[in-house]
Amino acid sequence: MELKPAITNANAPEESFRASRWTRGNLWFPTRIVVSPLRVSRVKRRLFGSSEESISISQVASVKISTGVFWSDIVIESSGGTDPIASHGHRKADAVRIRDLVENFQAKGR
Repeated sequence: MELKPAITNANAPEESFRASRWTRGNLWFPTRIVVSPLRVSRVKRRLFGSSEESISISQVASVKISTGVFWSDIVIESSGGTDPIASHGHRKADAVRIRDLVENFQAKGR
C-alpha cells in the first residue's frame, strides 16, 4: 500500500485585495488585505516602508461587511482580544470573497 502525502490547506495560494484609490487614505498607497490559509493581513504602504497587522485564521471571530453606494468597508475581528483589522474602499465582490475565504480556511482547519 502506497502512502500519499496529505495535502494541507497551507499549500493554498494567498489572495490579495486592494482598496480603491478613490477612497480616503488610499490615494497614494492603497490598503491591501491579504488572505492566506494561515492568516489575514492588512498591509498599508507608506513612503518609507509599510505597516502590517495580521490575525491568525484560527483566531478570526467574525468578518463584518458594510456596503455603501460604491464601496464596502470590512472589519475582521479577533477572538484573541487584539484590535480588529479594518479597511475601507473595497469592492463589494472583494469583501464577500474575503469573508468566504476566511470561512473556508476555518472550516478546513477544523
